[in-house]
Amino acid sequence: MTTPRAAQPLQIGSLQLANRLVGTPHASGAVAGGIPARGDDDYWRRCAAGGAAMLIVGGTVVSPGSTNRNGNITEAWRPEVLAGLEARARAITEEGAVAACQLVHLGRETLGAELWSHPVAPSAVRSPREPTRPRVLSASDVDEIVDAFRVSAVHAWSAGFPVVELHAAHGYLLAQFLSPITNVGRDAATVSRRVRILDRIASAVRDACPGIVLGVRVSTEGDDEAGLSLDGLCEVLPHLSGFDYVNVTVGVRTTYVRDMAVTDPPLLDAVGRLRASAAAPLLVSQAFRTGASIDTALRSGADLVGVARPLIADPQFPRKILTGREASVRPCVSCNEDCRAFDPVLLCSVNPELAPPGHSARPAHPLTLGPTRSTLGPTRSSRDRRRIAVVGAGPAGLECAMRLGSGHDVTLFEQRERIGGQLATAADAPHRSGWRRLLDYYSTNMPGVAVRLGHTVSAAELEDFDEVVLAVGAAEMLPPEAEGTNTLLSSQALAGGGAALRGAGHVVVIDDGFGLWPAASSVEAALAAAARRVTVLTPAAAFASGLPAEGRVQYLRRLSGAPVDVRVLSSLVAVSDGSVEFENTLSGERSRLDADRIVVAGERRSIDWSQLAPRSARVHVIGDALVPRKVAHAVAEGRSAACEYLLTARG
Repeated sequence: MTTPRAAQPLQIGSLQLANRLVGTPHASGAVAGGIPARGDDDYWRRCAAGGAAMLIVGGTVVSPGSTNRNGNITEAWRPEVLAGLEARARAITEEGAVAACQLVHLGRETLGAELWSHPVAPSAVRSPREPTRPRVLSASDVDEIVDAFRVSAVHAWSAGFPVVELHAAHGYLLAQFLSPITNVGRDAATVSRRVRILDRIASAVRDACPGIVLGVRVSTEGDDEAGLSLDGLCEVLPHLSGFDYVNVTVGVRTTYVRDMAVTDPPLLDAVGRLRASAAAPLLVSQAFRTGASIDTALRSGADLVGVARPLIADPQFPRKILTGREASVRPCVSCNEDCRAFDPVLLCSVNPELAPPGHSARPAHPLTLGPTRSTLGPTRSSRDRRRIAVVGAGPAGLECAMRLGSGHDVTLFEQRERIGGQLATAADAPHRSGWRRLLDYYSTNMPGVAVRLGHTVSAAELEDFDEVVLAVGAAEMLPPEAEGTNTLLSSQALAGGGAALRGAGHVVVIDDGFGLWPAASSVEAALAAAARRVTVLTPAAAFASGLPAEGRVQYLRRLSGAPVDVRVLSSLVAVSDGSVEFENTLSGERSRLDADRIVVAGERRSIDWSQLAPRSARVHVIGDALVPRKVAHAVAEGRSAACEYLLTARG
């Protein structure tokens, strides 16, 4: 859909924004020793070229007290950072966007990384994510923090950022001052007193940077610790009238980056109330992925709508939304895998074009067999449309077929009646429908591909093709201890939403010890099927430990209060109809459980493709057909195989 409201300009302070879409704070991760490194400005240039009116750069701290040891957070107080900040600002502004820099002090939080210093806070209230209480800030400490924000803002402003945003959200230091739970001193009895530090910082920054546009980010939720309830936030908002805009989001550390269980923007229903409480222009963000939700937020009173992960998945997201090309947006699925790991930099599971510095795309290594490019037969000119077969419609095959379909005669074979492979099964699980957005994207953007579903292709058929891509995927194998019983299911029982689990009173889920989504989703599928009791057996020391850190926190919160019993350090011994035997991996003690259904998260093994590879054609083997791994590997290898074929076609 087109969103005419989103295309309207807006004045904030002395600046006019070209439209209502903003890239909200995140970081490229291309930072070394606290200084932006090679590739950082390239990332921001790509984002800015996508049509957002303003880009807010995050991951920028104001003092040594928030510096982590690995040095991948920008240290804005240091004079040495100026050249890197200038490169960032120049990259953004040269592409037509307004450059903004968000500044943060972590306070009592560590982000789970080792710091050189120690945590501090307005009061000695321990974070639920940290093992120790922070040191209480003295009056002189507070003075130093105010000045640290001033110095850092001066560096950003002088480097070419006309906008600076103070981070007072997600339970970090300024949010700790705003919360009555974490700011319990005698001088913090009222909202106006708790907001005072923001007033002091704003005054110091405006005095040092004449004409600067100054925003502030705040958040709701987490009011039982360092956050604010919606009521509490609405009490704070009128006190922020001195800022040029207010950026409102949700959550605290570990919950503010929502996983795919959240299907709609959490602030959407609250926009009207936030608008009534805020005196400054209102920016709302978190989980805005569609033109419809953006338009609803703007109609409800928001002045601006912010996105971060959608920009990471597709930097052209704003322009596509503004020009009615939403169907071509490569969607963020909210898996929170590569975009939250920073290994080694910001990456994206579904966007293979986002790569480490020095690479034009995510590194990928398909297996190539058959004739080389120089020895391909002369039967077809390189200028002809080649006949290419892609076998398997999982994410690897879909990515490859989509990229090749517009320029070649491509046929996609899939033995199932639907596309997606194991990703389609994952999307059937409760709270994992984000993967469906990726499959819908592929389905919509392959108009030139002949898709043959429900067809098991033969080697003889493939002999008629010039080139073949084998993306046949993997199959889940049951352990030998678990074979031959009627009550046993693999985690593929999730297909169709777990219908095979309906009517089961007690479901036992046997994890493989790696704590990944097949076992985790099996638990939620059993609960959705109305199981009265779910028992998890895992040989590991913890359950769901292989999930992304933030996803694990949100997953376990969803299970809170559910009839789930987790037996750690428990390995499978045997399965019979109606029961499972297991033993403690430390003591060796054996136990038995009766069960109506037993779900095993088994090892995935590549499907044998050797008999499908024709000798006369060049063959690429990609995705789980090589070795079962993550979606990111499949997508990247699908792209790599397609690009290799396109290079060949150009001669």
